[in-house]
Amino acid sequence: MTKEIKRQLLEIIAIVALAGVLVGSGFWIGWTEGQDHPKNIVVSEATNIAPTATGTVPADFSTFWAAWQDIRNNSLWVPSTTPQDMMYGAINGLAASLNDPYTEFFTPADSNQFQQDITGNFGGIGAELGENTSTQIVIIAPLSGTPAAAAGLKPEDIIATINGSSTSGMTVDQAVNLIRGTIGTNVTLGVMRAGWSAPKDFTITRANIQVPTVNFKMKGNIAYIQLNEFTQDADGLFYKALTQAMADNAQGIVLDLRDDPGGYLQVAVDIAGYFLKPGSPVVKEVGRAVPTLSYTAQGSGALSAMPMAILMNNGTASAAEILSGALNDDRHVPLIGEKSFGKGTVQQLMNLPDGSSLKITVAHWVLPSGRILDYDGLVPTYQVPVTPAEIAAGQDPQLDMALTVVKDEIGGTPLPAPSPISARGN
Repeated sequence: MTKEIKRQLLEIIAIVALAGVLVGSGFWIGWTEGQDHPKNIVVSEATNIAPTATGTVPADFSTFWAAWQDIRNNSLWVPSTTPQDMMYGAINGLAASLNDPYTEFFTPADSNQFQQDITGNFGGIGAELGENTSTQIVIIAPLSGTPAAAAGLKPEDIIATINGSSTSGMTVDQAVNLIRGTIGTNVTLGVMRAGWSAPKDFTITRANIQVPTVNFKMKGNIAYIQLNEFTQDADGLFYKALTQAMADNAQGIVLDLRDDPGGYLQVAVDIAGYFLKPGSPVVKEVGRAVPTLSYTAQGSGALSAMPMAILMNNGTASAAEILSGALNDDRHVPLIGEKSFGKGTVQQLMNLPDGSSLKITVAHWVLPSGRILDYDGLVPTYQVPVTPAEIAAGQDPQLDMALTVVKDEIGGTPLPAPSPISARGN
């Protein structure tokens, strides 16, 4: 598997997090102790240790090995903890020291589980999990047609407990592992939502999650296309929807990316090719130790003049934000709904010799305008909130606004004034 394929796999945000500091047991490789109390430490359990060519290291690892030896000699729990367990714990701490919720270490077993996760077919509840800025486990988006959506989970819901156990100090991976389980069994989530005085329990039956990708229907002379996730087959399914829309003589398009957690970057670039002229910039990957990669529209651009609007909310993330941002930058396509999630970094999987692996953030996604998606997300051109009462009544004011905007575009009517919060004022 090439690095590029692995990178694309990693751009699936099956387990993504809001920008924040990971809670965990990080370790600090210090050198003060080594200066104050220098001593030689021989660790018989360590292998493959050698000095650098100059005999120096940027940090004095004698402190680390002193701590290792003290734990091995004195800890009550050493009989049940192997040196390998300790080494994995140290690597976990090394990853956590970056304060980057997307950089993670996987043991061989966890690495195998992660590979299964990104296939998009697994036993669970069908919700993307992450962290908020307070390091709480949150719902990024319940996927359409899954038990999580049927149970009523919403973006930004805080998962306070899982089967009665507090998630305080828990990583996203740990939460995912607890929520996953045998198909047909139940998991109970204690959920806290804005406006609630206390958490409420949601008991959800696990299912085989196979995410529906594209939904299509005509709304008068406007094609409504809902893209739920940027899976491997999304481009083909999207093309079929566009073909049907053209057969139905669609005069405009509403692209619904609400609660779309993203997926394969290349799929977003391919779909952008229908709506942007060939060669138009879509996004750049800009990193420190990797070459800058520029992605441009390579499709026919057949719909580059088609009136359209994009629906988004705080569950719109990753590749969904890239597609939205590129069309907004290039064509000023109106974004309607609520601010997007803000997942704008690229991860790469680094395989380690024993079957373990590191997922490391290596680059930012940068939109054609220079906007970096991470943390801030995209601000809608037209801010349209949705109330619980409207949802209960089957109303969708965001879609209504999108249809109005596209109808105005078709008819040549000036668009409504952008919301005051819009950063672009389209």
